[in-house]
Amino acid sequence: MSETIDNTVTIEAAAKINLYLHVVGRRANGYHELDSLIAFTDVSDTLTLEPSNELSLEIEGTFAPHLPRSEDNLVLRAARALGKEAGVKPRARITLRKELPIAAGLGSGSADAAAALRGLAKLWNTDTKVKDLKKVGFSLGADIPACIFSNTVHVGGVGEHLQPGPNLPDAGLLLVNPGVTLATPSVFQARRGGFSPKMPLITS
Repeated sequence: MSETIDNTVTIEAAAKINLYLHVVGRRANGYHELDSLIAFTDVSDTLTLEPSNELSLEIEGTFAPHLPRSEDNLVLRAARALGKEAGVKPRARITLRKELPIAAGLGSGSADAAAALRGLAKLWNTDTKVKDLKKVGFSLGADIPACIFSNTVHVGGVGEHLQPGPNLPDAGLLLVNPGVTLATPSVFQARRGGFSPKMPLITS
C-alpha cells in the first residue's frame, strides 16, 4: 500500500512468508534454483520518501540499531540503480521505519528495497514499468522482484521467474524471532543433500 500527500510518498514494505521453499537444482555459477510459494503479511516496515536536493537515508524504529547506516544500504543502492535506469539524478530524503527483524527469513531488506523502487518511481514521476523495476531489483537481490510483486506469487529459477499464485484467504500467523540472524548465502552454503521435485502450482 502507498499514498502520496504533498509530494511525499509513504509506502509499506510487507514481510514475506515462504509457504514452502524447495531447492530443485544448482547452477554452474553456484546459485540454487528454487521452487517457492510466497505470501505477504500485514506486518511491514514503512518508507517515507520526500523531495530533496540530495539522496539521504534516516532509519528509525524497533530494529533501527541493528541496521548499518552505510552507503551500501540496500535502500540507497536501489535508489541509485533506479536513477541510473530512469536517467534521473537520485535525489530524495528517505526515512525508513524498521519494524521487521533483520536476517530472519522475512525478506525485510528485500521488501525495503522493493518499496523504495516503487515509491521513488512515483516520487520522481518516471515511466519505469513494473517489469523494469523487477529487472533493477533482481540486479540487487534475488528476493526483490517477488517483493515488488507484493502479492501471493510462485517463484522459480533463482528468483527471476514469477507467476501469480492462488488467492489465499486471510489467516492468522504466529512468528517467533529467536534473535539469531541467518544470512541467506550462509544458509545455502551450509546446505547438504539432494534436490526436491517441483510442486504443482494450483492457481484457483
